[in-house]
Amino acid sequence: MISPLIRKVEYKERIYRNSIKDRDLVSFQVREGESDLYIRANQNLRYYAQYFLSKFRREIEDYIKIYPLFKDTLLPYSQDINAPKIIRSMIEAASRCGVGPMAAVAGAVAEFIGKALLHYSTEIIVENGGDIFIKSKKTRKVNIFAGESILSERIILKINAQENWIGVCTSSGTIGPSLSFGTADAVTVISNSVLFSDAAATAIGNLIKTKKDIRKGLNYAQKIKGIKGIFIIKDDQVGIWGDVDFSVI
Repeated sequence: MISPLIRKVEYKERIYRNSIKDRDLVSFQVREGESDLYIRANQNLRYYAQYFLSKFRREIEDYIKIYPLFKDTLLPYSQDINAPKIIRSMIEAASRCGVGPMAAVAGAVAEFIGKALLHYSTEIIVENGGDIFIKSKKTRKVNIFAGESILSERIILKINAQENWIGVCTSSGTIGPSLSFGTADAVTVISNSVLFSDAAATAIGNLIKTKKDIRKGLNYAQKIKGIKGIFIIKDDQVGIWGDVDFSVI
């Protein structure tokens, strides 16, 4: 039986992955159920990545079987000191942003697999449905995919993750089946945690119904401690806040 734990699934065969131009790392994919991860490393680590994907999915699925509210609630969930680390991390990150723990699930899978693979490679990039874990010796470029917006893939983020991994996560109310109460084409959050970026992008994306709400989203982002930068795209307008390096093409 396929578990419903991953809400972010394939969108147009994830054609945005074809835009990656860097060739200095080895690229490979791992899949299980709804999870479809695109990974780049110093060497092919598909075997290890598949093992860790199964491990972390199983921990989340087993917890949901015992505590189904964990999957269903849209509100912060009470911390459980006896839960697996990935569950506790999801609860903590989502609570900081005022959303349910499943808002951080894709980011959690990306981050936990990324950190596990760092034992085998000095550089790791894990992309899971628009949520990205980056640890690299060089500056990496990330395009913001915003569906039908004229700004889609025109904003290029320059991510420096030499010292610590960086989480770059995008939530959308117009692309794919991810749960969002807003209609932003893209809300991209940058922080030191993929889980936190994922949850924050969801929380902020819920506020964006029209272009006039971009300011509201930026103001809310500034109240969430830990966000390094944010980009909000709605139709033909973009809102930007934080200490980030980017270019527009």
